[in-house]
Amino acid sequence: SRNYCVTAQFSFQENEIKLLTAEIERLKNFGCLGVSPSLEGLRDENAKLKYRLNFLKKSLQEERSKSTKSMININSCLQEIFGAAIQAAYPDLENPPLVVTPSQQPKFGDYQCNSAMGISQILLKTREQKVIPREIAEKIVKNIPANECIEKVEIAGPGFINVHLRKDFVSKQLSSLLINGVQPPAIGKRKKVVVDFSSPNIAKEMHVGHLRSTIIGESMSRLFEFVGYDVLRLNHLGDWGTQFGMLIAHLQDKFPDYLSVSPPIGDLQAFYKESKQRFDTEEEFKKRAYQCVVLLQSKNPDFIKAWNLICDVSRREFQKIYNCLDITIIERGESFYHEMMKDIVKEFEDKGFVQVDDGRKVVFVPGFPVPLTIMKSDGGYTYDTSDLAALKHRLCEEKGDILIYVVDSGQSVHLQTVFAAGQMIGWYDPKVTRVAHAAFGVVLGEDKKKFKTRSGDTVRLIDLLEEGLKRAMDKLKDKERDKVVLTPEELKAAQTSVAFGCIKYADLSHNRLNDYVFSFDKMLDDRGNTAAYLLYAFTRIRAIARLANIDEQMLRKAAREEVLVLDHEKEWKLGKCILRFPEILQKILEDLLLHTLCDYLYELATTFTEFYDSCYCVEKDRQTGQIVKVNMWRLLLCEATATVMAKGFDILGIKPVQRM
Repeated sequence: SRNYCVTAQFSFQENEIKLLTAEIERLKNFGCLGVSPSLEGLRDENAKLKYRLNFLKKSLQEERSKSTKSMININSCLQEIFGAAIQAAYPDLENPPLVVTPSQQPKFGDYQCNSAMGISQILLKTREQKVIPREIAEKIVKNIPANECIEKVEIAGPGFINVHLRKDFVSKQLSSLLINGVQPPAIGKRKKVVVDFSSPNIAKEMHVGHLRSTIIGESMSRLFEFVGYDVLRLNHLGDWGTQFGMLIAHLQDKFPDYLSVSPPIGDLQAFYKESKQRFDTEEEFKKRAYQCVVLLQSKNPDFIKAWNLICDVSRREFQKIYNCLDITIIERGESFYHEMMKDIVKEFEDKGFVQVDDGRKVVFVPGFPVPLTIMKSDGGYTYDTSDLAALKHRLCEEKGDILIYVVDSGQSVHLQTVFAAGQMIGWYDPKVTRVAHAAFGVVLGEDKKKFKTRSGDTVRLIDLLEEGLKRAMDKLKDKERDKVVLTPEELKAAQTSVAFGCIKYADLSHNRLNDYVFSFDKMLDDRGNTAAYLLYAFTRIRAIARLANIDEQMLRKAAREEVLVLDHEKEWKLGKCILRFPEILQKILEDLLLHTLCDYLYELATTFTEFYDSCYCVEKDRQTGQIVKVNMWRLLLCEATATVMAKGFDILGIKPVQRM
């Protein structure tokens, strides 16, 4: 017996296999498997049919294999069931509303279908039929197809359909999770995803403003990878432009033998400030800086070497931060697209989109007041040109199906203009290819102003991370974890886990569209919705089986043999909460709002605490403390909770530890 929605996805292929098998049998009767040259056409036809049959059988086998391991999205299954019921009840209704949500209170069941009210409104507007929602709900309920997940439905109030899930269905899904591990939900064909994130500027240090793009982009990439997409993570470095003229000119003056001896540039930020000051105050230096730009852009070998030397100093500093935060990313800066920019300008000119304004070549995009400048009056290119070149390369060369730009909200109008220009010239169709700006707000200090140092400077990201490590260690020592509980190695692992986990979680747990206040005190608090609380909760859950002397092998054996009993209301609540994980991931894939995952993990941890407080997993003698009974099905619920939390942490880029 399979769930309705799983059955439905195979029905077409199964029918086609039956038809093809029958057709091959028919052709056999004509002798076309055999020998007569006059029946060559039939033989060809038979070969095609057999090929198609084998392909379908293999495809069906693969899909079935995937479907048995994939975690079922219960909400999606219920939507398919109620979608079929509405279709059967109202076959002439186009695009009827389909609203299925988890119930907020146990008395209203486990899920609710609230489509009846919407259908009532549509019937009134389009057909002038006044039908009360309750009657519509009754009609929908009568047409619910046979399935294995619904125990019963009840109509409540004006027309809400309360859905009660079958306990054996939930138990079976939990067993599957324990046996197969946390598997991604089935989401259709594999897609290529390009994620543009982090993107600092060469010769400038990464600051707190780069934190959000780096953390959000990494987490989005991990999510897309987990569900099986091919992900290309790109670091669109600011590694080209007029500023390199002044940097190279300053390099020549300060380290004249740079071609033979690697220059010891210790502080690139100070080096940048020195060159900028000279550029602003020394006219001769300014002229030479412009000449250096020309020689660099003409690919003069000495100037390319100078440029690479400067870039390498920055790369090393960036990599320190990426190593701390466990970031994986491919560098593809503005320089990568430089050779493509001439063709971009020509393409827009050839298609008649270019206007000349005071010597500049500009492109007006309908609906956007400010044009894109694709060539300056001196013949140079702009950020607009490089962003258009990057967009085209990602669409046409990388063949991206989904492009995500994790860039601050201040760039919203610019990026939307670039995307619209790409549509206008025909590079992509938004109905086929998704190009999205995952915008985010700024990081604020506790005074609710832009996060700065006391002297008013931008906070360096490396300083922030080091401060996090210091505070995390102080917190662990306050709890005397260094004295008895943890070895020095475990203490160091816990420090890193808490410090970087808390910084990431504090960012990701806020709606990325909003600004958020950076506070070490709040993020290191082990109460409430923080990484510190979740990491401690996870460690405690993992310890339950260990303290009961139950190892992984025993848990795996029990997962195959034990039935997960869900008779206690807290067992039932926890089981359902665990299985909502695929729904949460599906929602994030649609809206790219990662705080939903953080909220879910916090809900899962608090739901587990309710369960653990009410349901004995391990029963001990009150006098001796000896274990007298192990309730294995409850230990399996502990294991399922920890397994889902671990995958959630992995997507968020947080590394839990076994002991804290």
